[in-house]
Parts: sequence; structure tokens; C-alpha cells
Amino acid sequence: MKTTNYIVLFLTSVLVLSCGAYSFTGASISSDTKTFQVNYFQNNAILIEPQLDWDFTNALIDLLQNQTNLNLIKSNGDIVYEGEITEYRISPTTATSENTAAQNRLTIGVKVHFMDKHDEEAEFEQTFSFYYDYPGSSELIGSVKAAAIAEIFERITQDIFNASLAKW
Repeated sequence: MKTTNYIVLFLTSVLVLSCGAYSFTGASISSDTKTFQVNYFQNNAILIEPQLDWDFTNALIDLLQNQTNLNLIKSNGDIVYEGEITEYRISPTTATSENTAAQNRLTIGVKVHFMDKHDEEAEFEQTFSFYYDYPGSSELIGSVKAAAIAEIFERITQDIFNASLAKW
């Protein structure tokens, strides 16, 4: 009976200790890292969509606040994200027999410069982009545009998180 108690105690200890280093988001953040900073992502795309720059900046901040325990600060952060929106493009992807677009694609591209004070080797500058396809009979306004931008931002911000903190 005592042997069983020791085995249960051992397995419980191993389980508790191993869970302490696990992150459900997959982030591998140094214990020295306490803060993050997201600088304003200016929209430098050829086609300018109003408010897109602020919406993207806030989407990245929201993702980092939801997936880490880091504190947001305005300057001198342990990790810093900065960059620009480089692409906002609408293009046809397929055509009908009448030479009209059967499907259109919205593509958004963001160039990101990531810096980590505690790990200079983690620094990178990379462009992330994603797209959203919608029917050619629809206009990119209202709920269609909101859904497209939300899906694109969700994908791009997650890709940025994975590249910077999850090291995927």
C-alpha cells in the first residue's frame, strides 16, 4: 500500500512540475521580459483604407494582451513591435464567361520589425500577408469588409505572434 502512495505522489509531482513550464499559446517568453510595446503601424499602402492603421495596431495589442501576461507600455518595452501596412489590394481571382469577376480577393500585407532587449538574436524584419476571397457580385463594404478585415487581421497577428514569441 505504501508503494502505491509513493507512486501516486511521484506521478502527481511530475505532472505539477511539468505543467509549470507549459504555455497554452505556445509562447516561449524569457522570465526577464515583463513589458511589450506596439508602435503605430502607419498605412503606406498604395490604396489607403481609412482607420486600417489604427485597427491593425489595436488588433496586435489585443492579441498580445490575450495570449501573454506581459504589460503594455508606451515606450522602452522589453519587446517592441513596429512597422507599416504595405499592401491593401483588391483583385479578381476568377472570371465568368462574361469577363466579369466571379470572385475577388482582398490582400493585406504588413511589414513588421520585432526587437527583444533580452534576446538580440530574436530580432527580425519580415512581411506578413493574408487574403480574403469574396463573391464578385458583392461589394467590399459593410459586413463583407468587416468580416474580411477581421479574418485577415486575426491570421496576420497570429502569424506575427508565432514568429516573435512562439518561434514557429
